[in-house]
Amino acid sequence: MKDVKGKLVLVTGASSGIGSATAKLLVANGAEVILQARGIDKLNSVATDIKAEGGLTYVYATDLTDIAATESTAKKIIDEVGLPDIIINCAGAGEWLSIFQTSNEEFHQMMDAPHFATIHTIKAFLNHFVKRDSGHIININSAASYFIYPGAIGYLSSRWTLRVFTEALQEELRTTNIHVSMLVAGKVDSPYFTNNPISAERIPKISTMLMKTLTVEQVAKTILKIINTRKKIVIIPWEMSLSVILNKYFPGIFRTLNRMTGYGGITDEIAEIKRKT
Repeated sequence: MKDVKGKLVLVTGASSGIGSATAKLLVANGAEVILQARGIDKLNSVATDIKAEGGLTYVYATDLTDIAATESTAKKIIDEVGLPDIIINCAGAGEWLSIFQTSNEEFHQMMDAPHFATIHTIKAFLNHFVKRDSGHIININSAASYFIYPGAIGYLSSRWTLRVFTEALQEELRTTNIHVSMLVAGKVDSPYFTNNPISAERIPKISTMLMKTLTVEQVAKTILKIINTRKKIVIIPWEMSLSVILNKYFPGIFRTLNRMTGYGGITDEIAEIKRKT
């Protein structure tokens, strides 16, 4: 894959899931990869796997929700390794909870990652991209950024915000040679749902019945395609892409279907609050 070979690529959220799979595939195709996430042990484990296959990788454990830490690490990366050609933002978190179940602190945490972590990362490198007049930024987002589901208000808010930010960034960088892409994926067989079982249970059944669960390797392969095509928005699988289009024209139908086949506990939560008061 000629567009990746010899490129320096920064992958955030690289300690597991989509980030880890993407980093490994990039290296297999000739890229040098910078691994970034909070957990040093998991990052080192991914790096060990890559180096065992003869790949070249660099590890920088960073809390990307911390502005100062993100900026100082970016400076170290540029000084020690070089300015990345491509940034792939995979960092993300957040449980699917209703407004009654979500604390104020959890609302902030779900905006911290992926939304602010993505912004902090981009801001740390963007001026350098502008001076060089080249670069490719790829933000990984969820299909939740296009729909409304019951019982996932904080998660939805962060994902919708990330989508708007990405599209606005595309517009602001329109006259440069810096490309901005967004990959939107349906359900992915990643550690996220193992770590957040409530979220898996709350996915509307209409979605799981009509669409297959993607593997992290399938998502990684799509990211490689985006690097080649520089397409602005890619939605996978194709059934999800079609659903996004139809939802644009028939939002009421999709909201009703998601309500009927999704989390049904909001009424009980409200009733419980009334009972206690």
